[in-house]
Amino acid sequence: MTLEEYKKQFRDDDAVGWLEIDKEFDRLYPGQEPKHYAPAISYMLGGDNPLDGVSVYESKKQTDHFHFITYGFSELYYDEEKVAGEFSKWGFELTFRLKPFEKDNGNPSWAIALLQNIAKYVFSSGKWFEEYHFMPANGSIRLETDTDITALFFVEDPEIPKKQTPHGEVSFLQIVGITNVEYESLLENPGTAEELVNKLKENNPLLITDLNRK
Repeated sequence: MTLEEYKKQFRDDDAVGWLEIDKEFDRLYPGQEPKHYAPAISYMLGGDNPLDGVSVYESKKQTDHFHFITYGFSELYYDEEKVAGEFSKWGFELTFRLKPFEKDNGNPSWAIALLQNIAKYVFSSGKWFEEYHFMPANGSIRLETDTDITALFFVEDPEIPKKQTPHGEVSFLQIVGITNVEYESLLENPGTAEELVNKLKENNPLLITDLNRK
């Protein structure tokens, strides 16, 4: 897209990148209004949370689960200087699929905090994530919870391919909760990352995180 095309298509109050994200989720969940979580004070105004928001959809595919999407790792708003870049800001947004957990009572707010904490790491360190990266959660991914899921793995969301936006490329990286045994195995043999994904997909093609998985 050229700058002239950009100016013709959008107004300066359009959330250009935000709309590109919404297109993908409108396609997956037509007519569904997600729950949306936004920080009380935006990061641009001095708030602590880098993400402008996280939306949560309810999916019936494979098994009932929550499907999260972040807003803020990519360029969200009208900006003529960002047109036709190679990557839109960090070049990705994060998704997360979570099987309902009884103690959440239908409100998995801890997952919002998890996504914001990952954003704090990216924004403060300048390091970004790509497919097959992995990281420890320094304990269970849901605080004060008896679960074997203690680390995170990054893969492309099975339902959302990377796309070209007016601001550049955006990948949709899904975080997947993995056990400490799986994490230690990856530390010893990072080259087996794709093998682990294929193994998990055998019984869990959408890679839904289940805190009760052993």
